[in-house]
Amino acid sequence: MEIKGYQKWLSILGLSFIFFFLGSFSSFAQVTSEIDTTKIRIGEQINYKIKVEADTLSLVVFPEGQTFAPLEAVEALEIDTTKRESKYLLSRIYKLTQFDSGAYTIPRQKIIIDEKAFFTDSLKVAVNTVVVDTTKQKLYDIKPIIEVEKAFSDWWKWLLITLLAIAIVAFLLYWFIWRQKPLTEEEEIALLPPYDRAKLALEKLDISEYLLRSEVKEYYSELTFIIRKYLDEKVYDRALESTTAELIARLNLLKDGNQIPLSKETILHIESILQRADLVKFAKSAPDVELAKMDKTTIDKAIDNVRISLPEPSEEEKLLDQKYKEEQERKKKRKKIYITVAISIFLIVATFVGFGVKYGFGYVKDTIIGHESKELLEGDWVESAYGFPPVWIDTPKVLKRVDANLPDELKEKLSMTTFAYGTLLDVFSVVINTTTAKVPQQQQVAQDGEEKEPMFDLLKVSEESIKGFEAQGASNISVKREKFTTPNGAEGLKTFGTLSIKMPNTEYGVDAKYELLCFANENVLQQIIITFPKNDSYADDMVERITDSIELKPDDVEEENN
Repeated sequence: MEIKGYQKWLSILGLSFIFFFLGSFSSFAQVTSEIDTTKIRIGEQINYKIKVEADTLSLVVFPEGQTFAPLEAVEALEIDTTKRESKYLLSRIYKLTQFDSGAYTIPRQKIIIDEKAFFTDSLKVAVNTVVVDTTKQKLYDIKPIIEVEKAFSDWWKWLLITLLAIAIVAFLLYWFIWRQKPLTEEEEIALLPPYDRAKLALEKLDISEYLLRSEVKEYYSELTFIIRKYLDEKVYDRALESTTAELIARLNLLKDGNQIPLSKETILHIESILQRADLVKFAKSAPDVELAKMDKTTIDKAIDNVRISLPEPSEEEKLLDQKYKEEQERKKKRKKIYITVAISIFLIVATFVGFGVKYGFGYVKDTIIGHESKELLEGDWVESAYGFPPVWIDTPKVLKRVDANLPDELKEKLSMTTFAYGTLLDVFSVVINTTTAKVPQQQQVAQDGEEKEPMFDLLKVSEESIKGFEAQGASNISVKREKFTTPNGAEGLKTFGTLSIKMPNTEYGVDAKYELLCFANENVLQQIIITFPKNDSYADDMVERITDSIELKPDDVEEENN
């Protein structure tokens, strides 16, 4: 939003806030005031002295805080007490200063004597500029604005934790799924050609201790398995599940059909050994150890004969075998990908559900995809004082000073400072206005010294503020009012409700809420205006945090506003 937009928006609101009454009043003889000089230079101090003559039993309360605006109270000395006959003469000196040249009026000061209000006279002071002799004093350019580095938040810790968690998951997936694991002895043997596997199995059988332990059945079982396995892979693919008679019949049939060039003698040797093994396994036959060793040698030769008799695989068969292996590798890779994706999805869903159960699913969703109000709420807030007298407040962003265009006839009577973040059209906005009267407050004072009429009527200010919203295009405004007290005890008027804001160049409106907090003392009006989205829990939390942080000096604000 451009600065001109700020000025237009704030000028309408600022003019709507100004309702005060000018008049004159007189003070009682018991209270007097004086200053040691009526002319000072910028930055010099004035000794403003208040004298009170009261009974010895009277309770006297002097002004506290910044009640001398537009002048600034630098120091308040201790109260000096002098007894005069049956009365006390009390006096107190305040050191005041001003850093802008011009003619100023020190406003009347309120002194409470036995719960009755008494007022001093207003006094005029001229603040002159300091004449600089440029022939003796060098002039220097204004120093440039120094950029202040933004304080680091804890976001890097969360980023580090997230990256660490991702790294751990990635390492586990690599270690258990994608890592090329060293092959076991069984896996290395399985990768050997059938002939090499059969020969290796015979070597292991040869060094086994089956025969030494008279475990002939186990010996023949292993021996026949070796020959059947080799035949199953190279000759007949049902050799493992066939009986001895079926296997021998199949070998003879393949030989007669010239499909395998096995000799009749080789087939007879295989048949003899298989039959002897059947007798050992099923008839509990116990052949001699030497015979068992001879059978092992016969099987070894039979395997060699089968290998020699089988033709070498053609290039087409080799290519098909290579394609088969490649297809198997692709299947393994796809399986790894499916497992990785499934585990990743499971972890993501489990993490979302876990955080959702703990913090709420809406909060987790807004954290992932982003939410403007949430980012403001959880960002680095700024605590600062705005205006004079200062309004201490916490806001998600720094409020920038904006010039308010006041009519010329009002500039002589009051001054206004405005600090803002956003505007009404931005839905979320925070504006602080401080309006200070430059003339003495004129109110009717009863003979008992009690003040009857305040300078600023907060109810009228509230009503004019609503008109300011309407002038900016707001509609459907609901209004509620209640007393508001800051955490440090300053009391004011709170106006709040809902409204609809029409977006520029569109037919659509946005529903929003607003809060207007008004505080007033004898010659200062302070307003805090907050607008924020409706049905936005993060915005509600922000406004609650902002209003809970507001601090004004209770002595600067009237405790009762009519």
